[in-house]
Amino acid sequence: MHAAVVVFPGSNCDRDLAVALEAAGAKVSMVWHKDSALPDGVDLVGIPGGFSFGDYLRCGAIAANSPICRSVAAHAERGGYVMGICNGFQVLTETGLLPGALLRNGGLKYICQTVGLKVETSQSAYTEGYNAGDLIDIPIAHHDGNYFADDDTIARLQDEDRIAFTYTDNPNGARADIAGLLSENRRVLGMMPHPERAADPVHGGTDGQALFRALAAALVNA
Repeated sequence: MHAAVVVFPGSNCDRDLAVALEAAGAKVSMVWHKDSALPDGVDLVGIPGGFSFGDYLRCGAIAANSPICRSVAAHAERGGYVMGICNGFQVLTETGLLPGALLRNGGLKYICQTVGLKVETSQSAYTEGYNAGDLIDIPIAHHDGNYFADDDTIARLQDEDRIAFTYTDNPNGARADIAGLLSENRRVLGMMPHPERAADPVHGGTDGQALFRALAAALVNA
């Protein structure tokens, strides 16, 4: 599997994501936001957490208009895999690759802690390393993680089994407790929690390992 990790000014989880992907067996290329094309042969694009462009305007709004994001959108439209974590999830909603928006946390405060998640579906390359209903612990670190979409969109996500993860104890006010969701073709994942921070025992937990291992296995066998 060849993965590209996009780097924006203000990204601070790019190396963490690259290390987690490499540990799962991926070849990783770092891609600067001003590049206009992805490297040849890329299977997965990872958009990492952080504070791209200082979170000015709206979180992810400036990053979504970077030159590389046009290539990321084209990659997704061709059926390529894209994963956005935290700020990366915000970028994916700003590009329109995922529905909805990430609003200010319900308590209006930045939250940095480990939270419980429920795996809602195993029917994706990202989640097939878990069983639906599994409970896992993954860190969060965000100020604008309150997922919002209208009633029809929430109902469609539920009906189409596109909610990947929900919070067991909602920390930010997200509608339907949504912590992560999938695109219609199930190849784009956005999630606010950081699985790359739970992929090494040294970090205090390994519940995120299954995501990266399952993804690598799925793409190697594709």
